Amino acid sequence: MDEHLLDDLALNNGLKEVDSRLKLLLGLGAILICVFSPSPVTPLIIAASMALIIVGLAEIPPQEYARLLLIPVAFAVTSCIVILFLSGGGEPLYTVSVLGFTLTATTASANLSLLLMARTFGAMSALFFIALSTPMIQVFSVMKDLRLPQEFIDLSMLIYRFIFIFIGEAIAIHNAQVMRNGYAGFRKSVDALSMLCGSLFIRAWGRGEEMLIAMDARCYDGKFETGTEEHPVSLLSLAAVGSYLAGCSILSLLFSGAVLFP
Repeated sequence: MDEHLLDDLALNNGLKEVDSRLKLLLGLGAILICVFSPSPVTPLIIAASMALIIVGLAEIPPQEYARLLLIPVAFAVTSCIVILFLSGGGEPLYTVSVLGFTLTATTASANLSLLLMARTFGAMSALFFIALSTPMIQVFSVMKDLRLPQEFIDLSMLIYRFIFIFIGEAIAIHNAQVMRNGYAGFRKSVDALSMLCGSLFIRAWGRGEEMLIAMDARCYDGKFETGTEEHPVSLLSLAAVGSYLAGCSILSLLFSGAVLFP
């Protein structure tokens, strides 16, 4: 995956002319509703609506969105399977024996697993809406408008930059190993992965030193500028976002008792 994919999509999406504060309000509000929703219905509705907004309004290619969403969903499915068999309560649904241990899935654990999966799916969809429609420089600008400490904003910008330095170096090292058949077999794969981790630390450290030198050469005085041009917020768009969040909150209350297994 290209380390610049998120930035490229965020800078060229169909909602780039929409004010970043409005997009952050929509995304963060949807995330909070998903996290505190007592039933899986509302998070699933938010996930579906966010997918329509991302693909339809933001004009993000569906295959790119699905590929990005597959990464956190895979981790969530693994966690939900563990919760399904290790949390108790309710009536037994399914029993399996693994290495002499008996694991049982119950109605309560199934409801909890479904709820966690729905919350993760909905919240990640809302988070990807922010990531795919709002460039990070605009996010940092909103943080500055909210009067967050300048040190916190600068540290966030450095961390964000170093994430992509790590990804870029990891991709370059991995491609070089693949060209030399470094992953041909399990033993070689383990050796190649260990070498990648060691080389990645050294290469990233060197890239960090180079970035500091470049910053000093540009008269860096300990403060990053984050000024960007903001677009006016119309009452219609603000009302649409407020109505969406209010509707999702109402749905969360109406379906508060909805479960898969009563």
